[in-house]
Amino acid sequence: MDPRAESYRGQHKVILRSALFAPANHARHATKALGGPADAAILDLEDAVAIDQKVHARDAAAELLRHRPQGGPSAFVRVNALNTPFGYDDLRAVAPSSPDGIVLPKSESAQDVLAADWLLLQLERQAGLEAGGIRLIPIVETAAGLANVDEIAAASRRVTRISFGAGDFTLDLGISWEPDNEAVLWAKIRLIVASRTAHLDAPLDSVYPNLSDFDGLRREAEKAKRLGFQGKNCIHPSQVEIVNSVFTPTAAEISRARRLLDAFEAATRQGTASIVVDGDFVDYPIAERARRLIDLADRLAAKK
Repeated sequence: MDPRAESYRGQHKVILRSALFAPANHARHATKALGGPADAAILDLEDAVAIDQKVHARDAAAELLRHRPQGGPSAFVRVNALNTPFGYDDLRAVAPSSPDGIVLPKSESAQDVLAADWLLLQLERQAGLEAGGIRLIPIVETAAGLANVDEIAAASRRVTRISFGAGDFTLDLGISWEPDNEAVLWAKIRLIVASRTAHLDAPLDSVYPNLSDFDGLRREAEKAKRLGFQGKNCIHPSQVEIVNSVFTPTAAEISRARRLLDAFEAATRQGTASIVVDGDFVDYPIAERARRLIDLADRLAAKK
């Protein structure tokens, strides 16, 4: 077997093309997200919730998790950062309701991740849940977080992927939040490399803030896909369909990948590992790329 295929084994255990944020204190929006077409619903206790609604939001999130529909999106909760007055109580409130994972904002070091890991372990034990069953998605959204992204990615086995927050990142650096900002591009590439180095699933790209610019959303999602992101965060249900479509292989892409891979495997059985298919040169790296696309397509088909 090509070692590239072996190193890829185990990736994409949970495919997240789209992750839709919904404020936990708005029952209609949160319920819609938990039953909608996004691959993940993120009940938000942080930026989307006013300070005087924080306690209500965390209680509402716990209740929503207990009654979430079967077979719906993965259910995550974005808690407040642990260095705020709210983060600890957020975890205490929602962990016993067994979310699929916790989205950890303002992650700036391995210590941030390890603190959340330890707290979740105690809460899982108290609630009789599987130890380590609640995953962590740290959001890298500050200069410190980006500087320490490698240690954040490798800090805990709960971390299966990381996420990028362009809004807070550009605010922290005092730069413009624009699709073509070179600093934002550099940060995204750093997340891709750190994720692969730590053997994580590919990361989630930041939200797209302009809710009426669907063409811009598609362009940014396509760029994120080219960079190596697995999916993109969304802030409105209207964005989900576009994001899902961008990160789903097309029928033409699947057909070409199967044709290419079949021809390559037939050639290797004859002792040849470099061929031409439809005018394109194919060797092990290109064949492995086709194999991964087919794997993704098969997993998405099985999910349906």
